[in-house]
Amino acid sequence: MFGAEWCGDCRRTKKQLDGLGIEYTYIDLAEDPAAADIAKDISGRMNIPVVLYPDSSHHVEPSNADVEAKLRELALI
Repeated sequence: MFGAEWCGDCRRTKKQLDGLGIEYTYIDLAEDPAAADIAKDISGRMNIPVVLYPDSSHHVEPSNADVEAKLRELALI
């Protein structure tokens, strides 16, 4: 997941993943600004969070329902 602590959607998505017990790597774009180019290459957009899934699909600014549906599709929850 690419995000930043100042981003409310990022904090919400992190809280959801943590609450579901999902292991993930968090890349804070405020701490690693160069990673913003990677997030943009993945999503084609400048918006965050960018959630990259094990099947190489991604969501940009997903709702909790979007994340949950994808995790269920991947049998991660």
